[in-house]
Amino acid sequence: MTLQPVFDGHNDLLLHLWREGDLSAATFIEGRETGHIDLAKAKSGGFAGGFFAVFVPNFLPRHIATGSTADGKVENLPPIAAVDPAQARIATFEITAVLLRLARSHPEILSICRAAGDIDRARARGAIAAILHLEGAEGIGPDLAELEILHAAGLRSLGPVWSRPNIFGAGVPFRFPSTPDTGPGLTDAGRRLVAECNSMGIMVDLSHLNEAGFWDVAAISDAPLVATHSNVHALCASSRNLTDRQLDAIAERSGIVGLNFAVGFLRDDGRRISETPLETALRHIDHLMARLGEDGVALGSDFDGALVPRAIGTAAGLPALVAAMQDAGYGPDLIDRICWRNWVRFVDRQFAGG
Repeated sequence: MTLQPVFDGHNDLLLHLWREGDLSAATFIEGRETGHIDLAKAKSGGFAGGFFAVFVPNFLPRHIATGSTADGKVENLPPIAAVDPAQARIATFEITAVLLRLARSHPEILSICRAAGDIDRARARGAIAAILHLEGAEGIGPDLAELEILHAAGLRSLGPVWSRPNIFGAGVPFRFPSTPDTGPGLTDAGRRLVAECNSMGIMVDLSHLNEAGFWDVAAISDAPLVATHSNVHALCASSRNLTDRQLDAIAERSGIVGLNFAVGFLRDDGRRISETPLETALRHIDHLMARLGEDGVALGSDFDGALVPRAIGTAAGLPALVAAMQDAGYGPDLIDRICWRNWVRFVDRQFAGG
């Protein structure tokens, strides 16, 4: 049986390889004992490409970073502190180098996509199509010099903030229940960053912005609005999710949203437990399609960065989600759009400058 190819809006594989000192990505190729993505899992699940995030961690213990207890009970996190800019700059370039080394050493396995058509060309030769994404711009200074270097390295997508403050904005904290209206929006430096990203053809990701920051980007940017890994606030009242008003603004700008697999952003009770049925994810897809249209919905798994439904488990389990879509009456064309074509068409349009 032919696998449905998946282009995914977000994963944190690079962070784990860097943390483990695997700067050549050998365990990605040979197989990781833990984690959601390696080469074998990708191939068996149809994972054919995606946005590979560069994220600088706060080095928090895992039980604090997840924001839940062992039984999945929701516990709101205290505000997450900013990271040191000098350390963030070093980590940003080191984590970026993991992807660059993998693409240079094994072009038959992975290709960094920088221009329109690159995703389809990578797929045609059997390589994973990777877009270099920056999740939180702590490694970039106020003069934006580092942005020039990262763009030259292949950066084509950037979230100005993660869920913590930096010089560009505040970020949305992890709270449930909560609206995303949690504080101030972009700083003057953040507004300059968005304008420069527009000028350079770098997509601006809304996923970790609070509501004020979202509307700041909407006012400044002349590009379609993008949330690479976010869900529906009307179905799960997490501060990380998007309200219907935000979704309507994305629709008006011909934008796109990638469904986040994180169970705490899917469930109506906000609990982080893997025994979460895939029908919960389909409810979010249906709502997103109702607000954005069938061409505005894609996937943004958050693999290697979140607890996902047990029925999926890892990238190897993506066919289970496809099967759930089939069981729900989604036709093959719609499934292909959600899993692959919507991201590819959107990215190609942005790479081509329109």
